[in-house]
Amino acid sequence: MKNYVLDTNVLLHDPNALLNFEENAVLIPIEVIEEIDRFKREGSELGQNARTVSRQLDALRAQGRLSQGVSLPNGGRLRILFGPHSENGNGPGTGARSRNGHNVDTRIIATALALREAEPQVPAILVTKDINLRIRADSLGLPAEDYETDRVQLTDLYSGTFECEVSVEEMNGFRESGEMELKRPHHPNEYCTLRVTGEGRTSALARVDVGGGRLIPVRDAREGVWGIKPRNREQHFALDALLNDDFRLVTLMGKAGTGKTLLALAAGLQRTVNDRQYRRLIVARPTVSVGRELGFLPGTLEEKLSPWMQPIHDSIELLGDLNMGQEGRRSADLLRSGLIVVEALGYIRGRSIANQFIIIDEAQNLTPIEVKTIVTRVGQGSKVVFTGDPYQIDNPYVDSCSNGFNHLVSRFRDQPIAAHLELRKGERSELAELAANLL
Repeated sequence: MKNYVLDTNVLLHDPNALLNFEENAVLIPIEVIEEIDRFKREGSELGQNARTVSRQLDALRAQGRLSQGVSLPNGGRLRILFGPHSENGNGPGTGARSRNGHNVDTRIIATALALREAEPQVPAILVTKDINLRIRADSLGLPAEDYETDRVQLTDLYSGTFECEVSVEEMNGFRESGEMELKRPHHPNEYCTLRVTGEGRTSALARVDVGGGRLIPVRDAREGVWGIKPRNREQHFALDALLNDDFRLVTLMGKAGTGKTLLALAAGLQRTVNDRQYRRLIVARPTVSVGRELGFLPGTLEEKLSPWMQPIHDSIELLGDLNMGQEGRRSADLLRSGLIVVEALGYIRGRSIANQFIIIDEAQNLTPIEVKTIVTRVGQGSKVVFTGDPYQIDNPYVDSCSNGFNHLVSRFRDQPIAAHLELRKGERSELAELAANLL
């Protein structure tokens, strides 16, 4: 039995965190409730999560007073804590001390320390996603942990590819029959580079079938798609996954300049405009800025979104330049025609998107809850592609291990309708590749 004291950022990150501490006690300082109340007025995902937490707590009130503790469905127990900065220790933090010099973090730590003194037989642990708050708690002798229920370490993420050495006879048999039995099972749709033992440049590109036990050839993408030709084997693999309609979810991970967004856009345009497999191409990305905010932007919704969506427009213009002909001229008009829709993710909740090719760019800035919201909006006949780089996170509420992109890759690695690729080699320019590696 342990006492877990939750910080506000844990509940804003995962509104269902109350149920993820097994049969232990979950304690919420009253200061956290006050912060939740301030966030619930926002129209963002944080506001949505804050409102979800408020509804959960209100529903639990039916079992009794939250200050005395109520049972949770998972066998744990929830209680609201009033710390030493509350009036007489029994009310909300509205006394003189809370108004003068005691910020919320200090009051939460003081509440956890008071709990440990009141119940010395039960370990008290502060759970927060704030690194500095964990350091402060540790300096005071209070155990502090990150919220790790949805954390996926980068070292645990599989790349989506592997290599296999075969004999000359096995290679010839694969090329003649179009299949090869694997000696051990692999993840469905994992990509493989077959190499002949002892022969340096003799190789073939293959993919594990949905059953996980056989290798089959990948499609020949050397002619390129919408002006884009693959420059390395990972890009060959990516185009195979992007153009395969059996894969309803594709995740592309890689550093800047590896071609994630450009390949996804080229495949989306090919399947939407030329092949007419999908009604339209939707491109969305989180509106998270890099560096200092510029304040409120004037104009219409499209004008307000323009700074965040400009990288998408740049990629579309580049694809038009690469075509150098009628297709290039048409690609400049696709936005006006409605075949390409560029929008912010904040307006996706409540929709059902059917028969469309969906690209979610910069997915590393999404929380697991936001990723779930997006994927559950995908309707019949639609395909969704997530691109991201866990090393380039601008969202202060997630990190390289707790972001929704890692969570999605980890959960879908064994699903036959999903494929994942890690792109390693930068192809944007020599300078961009050097910058990505050295800076």
